[in-house]
Amino acid sequence: MKVIFMGTPDFAVSILQGLIDSNHELLGVITQPDRPKGRGKQVAMPPIKLLATEHNIPIFQPKKVKDSEFVSIIEVLNPDIIIVAAFGQILSQRILDIPRYGCINVHGSLLPLYRGAAPIQWAIINNDRVSGVTIQQMVYALDEGDIILKEEVVLDSNETGGSLHDRLSLISTSLVLETLKRLELDAITRIKQDESAATYAPMLNKALGHINWKDDAERIECLIRGLNPWPSAYTFYNSQMLKIWEADVIRNQDSGDSPSGSVVFNSSNNLVVACGQDLLSLKTIQLQGKKRMAASDFLRGHVIPEGTILK
Repeated sequence: MKVIFMGTPDFAVSILQGLIDSNHELLGVITQPDRPKGRGKQVAMPPIKLLATEHNIPIFQPKKVKDSEFVSIIEVLNPDIIIVAAFGQILSQRILDIPRYGCINVHGSLLPLYRGAAPIQWAIINNDRVSGVTIQQMVYALDEGDIILKEEVVLDSNETGGSLHDRLSLISTSLVLETLKRLELDAITRIKQDESAATYAPMLNKALGHINWKDDAERIECLIRGLNPWPSAYTFYNSQMLKIWEADVIRNQDSGDSPSGSVVFNSSNNLVVACGQDLLSLKTIQLQGKKRMAASDFLRGHVIPEGTILK
């Protein structure tokens, strides 16, 4: 099958590698333009471009994929199918109509749950027990197309946004190849999404990571895992940002009269904070400008008295 692949971040890399290793013909890769990255703001290539360059695959980086001139390039390439995975731009109806088999999207949730930009992280933030990948037929609407294939995964109790991202990326590769196989055999049964069950996963931002200590400890712990590695959960200690990378819930323990956000127990290897319900033991933290470290190591060099308020 003649394929155009659209993708940009790490999530899409495994899928592209699977296509490279298959017997399908890759006509080209479409990805976002190179952009400044990191503290130095040096221009960097998207991960997908790096892989495509290694394999001499034609690369296209339009500022706006729906511009008429670029759409004409896709029409000339005349793909049988366009596969989209975390591309980052909206496709026009004109593009959707080009391929013989249309355009399919790889989405990191069990649609119709978590339509939108950040399905992987929100599944963890909301303390879901299962997640998965959906291959959907694309339409000119946000993740509303018919479902082609799904695969479910059970979330680990210590699942992070990063670990689930990697698991779903690998699953996506096999699902994409299976979809192409079934399309060629005309063995696809498309299922319409149940609109009444639809939920949304809005884009992440740094402000989301600011911990509200009045929330239950379990909710905060889920937020910490969901936003690991980006944008990360944080609080403020002595006016400095303190990122929290790992924590454990201590259930059925009352903080007494201690307000939410206060340190209620501090030993040489344990830092426990009062929450709206239950307590949270901080395990891995990172003070602004410092390296990430175990709370026990941090406490060897910093004195945080009981009663200290994290904000």
